[in-house]
Amino acid sequence: MLICEIFHSIQGEGVLTGMPSVFVRTSGCNLRCSWCDTPYASWQPDGGDMSVEEVVARVAEFKCRHVVLTGGEPLLARGIHELAARLTELGLHVTIETAGTLAPDGICCDLASLSPKLANSTPPADTAGAAWVARHEQARLQPAVLREWLRAYPYQLKFVVSENAQIGEIQQLLETLGCDVPAETILLMPEGVADEVLAARRDFVVAACKQHGYRYCHRLQIGLFGNTRGT
Repeated sequence: MLICEIFHSIQGEGVLTGMPSVFVRTSGCNLRCSWCDTPYASWQPDGGDMSVEEVVARVAEFKCRHVVLTGGEPLLARGIHELAARLTELGLHVTIETAGTLAPDGICCDLASLSPKLANSTPPADTAGAAWVARHEQARLQPAVLREWLRAYPYQLKFVVSENAQIGEIQQLLETLGCDVPAETILLMPEGVADEVLAARRDFVVAACKQHGYRYCHRLQIGLFGNTRGT
């Protein structure tokens, strides 16, 4: 499988914020989000080929219970199901960070960190090209696939928001899903890769969380390390 990076850090987002974790970042993505903060794993995927056993051995070096499989889109990676199974066999807690566009197909997972992409994720044509704009729009929301994840695993629904109008977009998606999704499993995260940008968008996100009972999702890694790889 094509691995972009493996590193030991602190989980910066979601219900496990602050938890020491090993991140296994695969390369390759079926989306082209306009605000993607890991273009080296999506827009211009890089990395090296590693076997499942090589990845497991590298993870084991850190002696850390929590492992995050992320990307790019980790469900695209060859051998990802085998990797998740091997990590689970070792007694590790496995979080899978996914856009929820690809079916889980029984993958071993202790926490599905689902990040459905809103309309603000669609890239401009002059950056991505018309073909990628069309592919992104067609793929970014897959309600039937999201329902599979919600029914099979403990989950969090993490939305990247940049303006207040997107709260209504989230509510429309939740209605489309037709599932009983507890409000506390819905996380709103201001879009941005700099503290000042996050701060500028913080107030409306906090207000939406208070109004709807959603959870505010800070980007702790930005405050701790800045927008840098391997963190």
